[in-house]
Amino acid sequence: MNTRSKNNLALGLILVLLGGWFLVLRLVPGLEVWADFWFDWPIFVVGAGVLLLFIGLLTGATGMAVPATIVGGIGGLLYWQNATGNWESWAYAWALIPGFVGLGVIFAGLLGKTPRQGLREGGNLIVISLVLFAIFSSFLGGNNLLGAYWPVLLILLGLWMVVRPLFKRA
Repeated sequence: MNTRSKNNLALGLILVLLGGWFLVLRLVPGLEVWADFWFDWPIFVVGAGVLLLFIGLLTGATGMAVPATIVGGIGGLLYWQNATGNWESWAYAWALIPGFVGLGVIFAGLLGKTPRQGLREGGNLIVISLVLFAIFSSFLGGNNLLGAYWPVLLILLGLWMVVRPLFKRA
């Protein structure tokens, strides 16, 4: 099956699923009330990420896992912020986006032909993202786990980035 056929197949399946969902919402009025309760607007952002991943899987474009995890991860953040009303957390929550990229790189590697490389590169991005998140959330009002010692994470991150290339295989 060529790429154009795969793209048409993916788009056709997406349209059938969307049409089926909207038809069920029209035919079962109680389901619409339930959907309004559970499917708040950020769920549509998460759904767009799932849709991107679905398209990537159907078309064989494993690289689509990266934008899919970025969009889905941001949708998850927005869902949490909408549910808690903690919108000011965006001041430090953005630091999780490189981790979403790392997760997408891992998925793309596992779905493609380079699982070891995907795990290594994606894992590096996730570590960097978590360190940045801990640093920024510590001094921007998030979870103050580190207190006054958040600069230690900067030092450890810097050391990790300096020492890591020394251990790479030739």
